[in-house]
Amino acid sequence: MRHGDSRQDVVRRFIGRTDFSLNERGKKEADFWRQKLSSIPFGRVCSSSLARSIETARIIFRDRPLSIEALPALDEINLGQWDGLPVDEVRRRSPLEYERRGADFAGYRIDGGESFSDVGARVLPVFEAITKGIDENVLIVGHAGVNRVILCHLLGVPLNNLFSLGQDYCCLNIIERFGDVVLLRGMNIPPSFFNR
Repeated sequence: MRHGDSRQDVVRRFIGRTDFSLNERGKKEADFWRQKLSSIPFGRVCSSSLARSIETARIIFRDRPLSIEALPALDEINLGQWDGLPVDEVRRRSPLEYERRGADFAGYRIDGGESFSDVGARVLPVFEAITKGIDENVLIVGHAGVNRVILCHLLGVPLNNLFSLGQDYCCLNIIERFGDVVLLRGMNIPPSFFNR
């Protein structure tokens, strides 16, 4: 699952490690999943160590006696010098770098940050460790970038195409594992899907 909405204004920004809490909409999204998932037993809850993911998990599991495992390896991509800046400002101040990153999402590393290949090297071993050999439901609350890296891996999609996979705020991705076989049963299911 991606964390709930944490936007603090209407400006489109690069948000990686900037540690925003959920806004009111994000809290309502998490509460929707608290109710929707209430009848599903979970044996484990893992989260990024960033506030917006931990808060999402806490809301969803507030009525259950499960502790949330905060795992820094699941944190969002480190966007280095761009983190928190408006996209338009970065495009204006660093047009060449902006263009290079858009041409090579997998390999381009912002000064002081990570590439999505770096994220994969950090996240995929943890994802495998969490999901391998389990016989219980596990909820992992991550981020758009982290989730897209996992989904690209599962689908065999090149990382440069990761932004072709939607990851709305507080969306649910349903993954089933049978030994070494991993099936993606649902992807990018946001709370609004049920209000149609």
